[in-house]
Amino acid sequence: MSTLKELLVMELQDLYDAENQIIKALPKMIKATSSPELRSGLEAHLQETLAHPKRIEQILEQLDEDPKGWKCKGMRGLLSEGSELLGEKLSDEVEDAGIIGAAQRVEHYEIAAYGTARTFAELLEMDEAVSLLDQTLEEEKAADEKLTEVSESVNAAALSAGEGKEAEEGEKRPKAARGKAKTAGL
Repeated sequence: MSTLKELLVMELQDLYDAENQIIKALPKMIKATSSPELRSGLEAHLQETLAHPKRIEQILEQLDEDPKGWKCKGMRGLLSEGSELLGEKLSDEVEDAGIIGAAQRVEHYEIAAYGTARTFAELLEMDEAVSLLDQTLEEEKAADEKLTEVSESVNAAALSAGEGKEAEEGEKRPKAARGKAKTAGL
């Protein structure tokens, strides 16, 4: 690889693989979600995400390049961590908070990758590619903002659920153990 154009192709192929991984993972996250607001936001973003690989295909077609070529190991790692979270025994509220965290890590990765690809396309004076990449970048930013908005109520619910559980567990401990926990700052 010796040119910026070749690097752009690699970035786009990497993003193409990342988007297809996300398309497979999002339905599992949606199914695990208990918050209607979070579920609705993830479903809406899944519909947007279905267009993302198509935009990348359009750009690569103009460059006479195949969209397949690179495997996005970074996205594989992020999605694997998110999948592990779904295997934990968490309350619904805490699991929703974890899903938001996992989804925002994915969004931030995409924002960085699309920003990089768009910058390369700008330098290469590929106006149509810039426009397509900008459209996707704005959707990723909006998804991240929506997750932040939803996190306010979801995280508050997770906190409340955790406090209720801690109070319940404290009541189950012998009275002497509860006193020691209080003096130890617990």
